[in-house]
Amino acid sequence: MDWKLTGLSELQQRVIAALVGAVIILGALMYEWTYFIVFFFISMFTMLEFYKLLGLAGNLPLRTFGTAVGLVLFTLTFMVEKYNFNHELYYLVFVLLSTAFVIKLYSKNDEKPFRNVAYTYLGIIYVAVPFSLLNTAVFMKGFYSNDVVLGSMFLIWASDTGAYFTGKAFGKHKLFFRVSPKKTWEGSIGGTVLALIFAYIISLFCTDLQLWQWLCIAVIIVVTGTYGDLVESLFKRSLHVKDSGSSIPGHGGFLDRFDSLLLSAPFIIAFVRLVNLL
Repeated sequence: MDWKLTGLSELQQRVIAALVGAVIILGALMYEWTYFIVFFFISMFTMLEFYKLLGLAGNLPLRTFGTAVGLVLFTLTFMVEKYNFNHELYYLVFVLLSTAFVIKLYSKNDEKPFRNVAYTYLGIIYVAVPFSLLNTAVFMKGFYSNDVVLGSMFLIWASDTGAYFTGKAFGKHKLFFRVSPKKTWEGSIGGTVLALIFAYIISLFCTDLQLWQWLCIAVIIVVTGTYGDLVESLFKRSLHVKDSGSSIPGHGGFLDRFDSLLLSAPFIIAFVRLVNLL
């Protein structure tokens, strides 16, 4: 699934794709079932992309199986949180995971089956688990509320936007040259400032959390989101590819677009849930 905006500069493509994507995500977050459908497909496309990249290096992860298990986990988490089902249903996930070994037992052309089972599990942990954790945030109050996910998405976009334009204008000192030559400390500072400004604005409208909590989430997103981007860059460099795909004009693939969320989501949800216990 490759979409291209011909005749436009990279920046123009980035802006148009970002606006369209933002409208889709923000619209989806308005209702619980549209949220489920949109994030279900985002999770699916991201997992398929991850396994496809692994295949470029000659690996043989269970692409369809891994994606299916990840989507089962996402769906199960949504249902458990929405309908307050018994949490023991999660044992079904372990049953599914165990069948990966049986499948590989019948794979005659796989010379390193255990490594590829591990890669299959990695896709579930790296992609499906973070997206599934979002379900625990939207139903944190016992009913659907998009405040945490909505606010976090705005903070990720603010951080990315501030870092991109500040880095373009003032970037001189490299942040992590070995992995991502274009990232700079100046860009990181710009992203932090814009994220903190947005955290204050978000606190005025998304009242599930207090201002100090939104400020903490902004810091979490700046730090873990940056590392998420670097981790994905390291992953791509190890495979000698520039982008994870070409599905999103100006942004690359789904893995490129949601790399910050994948690493920041577990930290955000842990913070919100633990603070909620205090």
